[in-house]
Amino acid sequence: MKEKVTLSPKEQDRLILLNQVGKDRLTVDKAAVLLTLSERQVWRLLAAYRKEGAAALAHGNRGRKPANAIGEQIRQEVLELATTKYEGFNHLHFTEKLAECESIFISRSSVRNILLESGIRSPKKRRPPKHRSRRERYPKEGMLLQIDGSPHDWLEGRGPCLTLIGAIDDATGKVPYAFFQEQEDSKGYFLLLKEIVLKCGIPLALYHDRHSIFEVTPDKSPSLEEQLEGKRPLTQFGRLMEELGITSISALSPQAKGRIERLWQTFQDRLVSELRLAKAKNRDEANKVLYSFLPCFNHKFAVSALEPESAYRKVGEGFETDEFFCFKYSRTVGGDNVVRFDKQRLQVLPSPERLSYAHCKVEVHVRLDEGLAVYYQGKYLSTRLAPLEPAMLREPALATTVPPVASGDEPQRRYAKPAPDHPWRLWVYRTNKE
Repeated sequence: MKEKVTLSPKEQDRLILLNQVGKDRLTVDKAAVLLTLSERQVWRLLAAYRKEGAAALAHGNRGRKPANAIGEQIRQEVLELATTKYEGFNHLHFTEKLAECESIFISRSSVRNILLESGIRSPKKRRPPKHRSRRERYPKEGMLLQIDGSPHDWLEGRGPCLTLIGAIDDATGKVPYAFFQEQEDSKGYFLLLKEIVLKCGIPLALYHDRHSIFEVTPDKSPSLEEQLEGKRPLTQFGRLMEELGITSISALSPQAKGRIERLWQTFQDRLVSELRLAKAKNRDEANKVLYSFLPCFNHKFAVSALEPESAYRKVGEGFETDEFFCFKYSRTVGGDNVVRFDKQRLQVLPSPERLSYAHCKVEVHVRLDEGLAVYYQGKYLSTRLAPLEPAMLREPALATTVPPVASGDEPQRRYAKPAPDHPWRLWVYRTNKE
């Protein structure tokens, strides 16, 4: 009785082609091309097939036990330990204990396969997958804007790498404003929100990621004044949203703000092509292309909101943008009525309300055009540039390091000595003397 041989689909294809070669219906070189083998290998298969039949086409390792297979004794020992000493251990923890305490060094996947084949499942509860559904759009335009920045090689090497700062309305998919700048920073989002407020109005909420521009990092603790007033620390942009009455919503994952993420995918396809067509090479040229691109994009891709009324809050006639869209810092006025900020000194002038503001807490506003303004209890104070201190007028101290002096085992020490031609300029020497 002849032994039955089971061939895989690949081996069956080889058998058919070898039969064709044996009947002179196919040449060996063509069979080699069809089998993606060398002619020499085809001749070897043909010789083995003529000698042993179809069994010669089966792989030689079929039915053999792998050389790296886990022995039956170790398998039984693992099962016994899993049901007695280490009962209730999850698969990874059990694998670690086998290596640490039992000197059984096998992989976690092998341990898992051994246990599952015997019906022993991991006691660790796996969280079942959640059903996710598409979120409904907000009913009115202006109720929620998603804002984000997209750093990308927008100019495809023709110019610097730029970041696109923009927003998209959740109800309509309309892009109210976007622009290019060198990097993603707070000033860029100030400019973005300023243009949206002046053009459309104040939105009800902004949806953003957890960038440090929007949220204070966990390592920053509130100041003493914030603790006494029961306030939480805010970033500059967070303070702006609070002053404008905008609700701040943080996304916990990129998928949560998928609408603006898909917007960037579309822009990185269509807008990049438009920039290439216009041969834009710098930020100004890129913004010029973008401003002509946005109306066409909104006309093509925006949808109608469920409710026609707009949720944007219009600003009044007395709305001063510079008082909101600026960076605010708390400072204390000096005894000479001078406010120090960075390297600038502002002399506070007397006002009809009071002659001196010495030791008063004031707010320094750094406007988007880099101008400075001082406010006290919400009132603007007249200022002028104050003379700098003598230390600020001097040239920076120059420190020159002299090579160390070769000496004995005494440690070298560093000390400063005035230079002969510049008494206030320090020159640094090394010496082995105490």
